Amino acid sequence: MNPKDDNPSGEVARTLVEFLEVAITMIVFLKGFYPSAAFERRRYMNVVVQRARHPELRDYIHSSAFGLLPFIEKGLVERVAVIFFSEDSVPVERFIFKLTINPSCAASVEEGQLEFALRSFLIKLPVSKSLVKPLPQNCRWEVTAYLRSLPQVCSSKAEELWIPTDTKQWQKPPVITPVKSLNSEPLCLQLYVEHPSLSEPQPCQA
Repeated sequence: MNPKDDNPSGEVARTLVEFLEVAITMIVFLKGFYPSAAFERRRYMNVVVQRARHPELRDYIHSSAFGLLPFIEKGLVERVAVIFFSEDSVPVERFIFKLTINPSCAASVEEGQLEFALRSFLIKLPVSKSLVKPLPQNCRWEVTAYLRSLPQVCSSKAEELWIPTDTKQWQKPPVITPVKSLNSEPLCLQLYVEHPSLSEPQPCQA
């Protein structure tokens, strides 16, 4: 971390949203939602990752991640989810990033230390067995953020990009599969996958 930075927690937040952009892209790639030709290999944090070739897909992921920056800087973001839906818009799988930033410790962390910790998530993702479960046909996906509280007034264009969601929720507690966790200062981050319980009520068929 640059000691001259006047907002060390903001620097941590910027590093985190850059990481989220890459991680979200990797999840979508690994799930096989699009043909592999829709992505290209890149290096990020000295790890081989994937980058979307299609401008609209790349822009959606980038806007979703960086649109969270002002919310993360204010400590409002509790979870960021990549949600895959069935054809009838019921969630079938959720990749959850649960995060907490401690602003009082942000100034003491070196940027290289934070990147080293986040790199372990990018290494873990491709070898996680939970990623290989097939998705249903005609499914869709989206990025959803869960906030601890809603800001009273949107103070930036990035905040205005996010809209309230009407995503359906499961009625039963989900089955949780841990993928990777980081518990240190200033960032605590958990990545886990949620699937509906076997006892979850099934949607009515037409």
